Amino acid sequence: MNRLPLTLLICTFTLLLNAQHFTEQDTLRGSITSERSWWELNYYHLDIEVKPDERYISGSNTIRYQVLKSKKVMQVDLQPPLKIEKITQNGKALKFTSKGNAHFVKLKKKQRIGAFNEIVVHYSGHPKEAIKAPWDGGFSWKKDRNGKHFVATSCQGLGASVWWPNKDHMYDEVDSMAISVKVPKGLMNISNGRLRKVDDATNTYHWFVSNPINNYGVNVNIGDYVHFGEKYQGEKGQLDMDYYVLRDDLEKAKVHFKDAPLMMEAFEHWFGPYPFYEDSFKLVQVPYLGMEHQSSVTYGNQWKKGYLGTDLSGTGWGLKFDFIIIHEAGHEWFANNITYKDAADMWVHEGFTSYSENLFLDYHYGKKASAAYVIGLRKNIANDIPVIGVYGVNKEGSKDMYYKGSNLLHTIRQLIDDDEKWRQILRGLNEAFYHQTVTTEAIENYISEKSGLDLQLVFDQYLRTANIPVLEYAIENSEIKYRYTEVVSGFAMPLTVVINGEKQWITPTTKWQTITTKNSNMGLLVDEDFYIVSKEIQ
Repeated sequence: MNRLPLTLLICTFTLLLNAQHFTEQDTLRGSITSERSWWELNYYHLDIEVKPDERYISGSNTIRYQVLKSKKVMQVDLQPPLKIEKITQNGKALKFTSKGNAHFVKLKKKQRIGAFNEIVVHYSGHPKEAIKAPWDGGFSWKKDRNGKHFVATSCQGLGASVWWPNKDHMYDEVDSMAISVKVPKGLMNISNGRLRKVDDATNTYHWFVSNPINNYGVNVNIGDYVHFGEKYQGEKGQLDMDYYVLRDDLEKAKVHFKDAPLMMEAFEHWFGPYPFYEDSFKLVQVPYLGMEHQSSVTYGNQWKKGYLGTDLSGTGWGLKFDFIIIHEAGHEWFANNITYKDAADMWVHEGFTSYSENLFLDYHYGKKASAAYVIGLRKNIANDIPVIGVYGVNKEGSKDMYYKGSNLLHTIRQLIDDDEKWRQILRGLNEAFYHQTVTTEAIENYISEKSGLDLQLVFDQYLRTANIPVLEYAIENSEIKYRYTEVVSGFAMPLTVVINGEKQWITPTTKWQTITTKNSNMGLLVDEDFYIVSKEIQ
């Protein structure tokens, strides 16, 4: 496929690099260092005690890994003020050196290729407190209306190493994970996967995740919870849908969480089976807005429709559903099933999941409602910097990844012009990349291949530049002239327009083209389902 010219790509990313200053810590966090690449995650056992009164945590993480290359130094990540107390392998203490958040462990045992080995990282301290969760990340130490502790973690972007030691890069997901959390008596801990047992003597909750999980998807939620749930008959059989909410909010939750099975019905239709049947689906109330923690989706939308009671699209359609339930659960397919390898490609999470809100409306309210919603979101797009960020330094791109991403996908749906084919592409993505980490390029190539369209320049335009295509047109007597401006070289995206009351396809390029019409006074109207700007030239 034709790629964006190399010189333009270099210029784009050079401008980004010049505008931002990256540190050694950015590289250690955001790149696949030589101390990371030689070993592959297999299993974690995070075993901790949380003391809310002291805002203190302590415990260990067992890291089981497979040796890919025989090396002796491995990188483990943990952010201060938390401290590593010791690291052991086969019961023997290991030496390590630290560079900020990165800790380099010197192994004694010979690392034989193909072998599965373990280290245990013991740590403790007062973790970073989230000031404005979930955007800044860390622990949220709150209390409920009855004065009982209400505690939760969130760490997207900042990194899971803000509260537990791990391989803090998205390219390598652990295959399975045990999570053991000791909490004060009278409180429960809800984490990912399924509850295996509760040790009543110590009030320790033991959870197990049987599917691969990304590190920021791991969570701890502590409170005076009560449980209710239902069985959903889905595409892969019976799915346990469990809900954990504060005791005083039970009746409100029973009404509000009715959106959850409606979500599951719509998304299984569009995206394929829920990706984690083995681990169940949970909604867990937390003291912040919400986050897409795998099989443990967190909720704090104040029992309101829309986004905290507002419609982000301004159309009214956004008040037909609880934004946090729909959006955060949509991430189970795009973020938790299909996960980006590098933070620069975060649009794969947020663009597709923003688009999932549109598809929820499409399924339950029809195509016109869904189109109105996604088009209405355009008013929130800044078109400031490219949607794709800088690779290798844990740097996401523009926040436009949400609404510009969803409008890119809505535009591609128009180009494919076959709704069932589009649905099969979305389902196919979740099958082809099931439980995998991906690059933007892999997603682009899949959609182009399955659609039968060369969409590379479309992706380049919307993801790798900050510009929206401008369709310039001029009306002269019985002729309408048109062309694209503000586009990448070779851009020629077809679109539908209305001329003299009739809808037709045109394929503009950067060169003027002409349509002869009997009544040019009728003008030219661009189908607003295509995310472009039209401008008449006098």
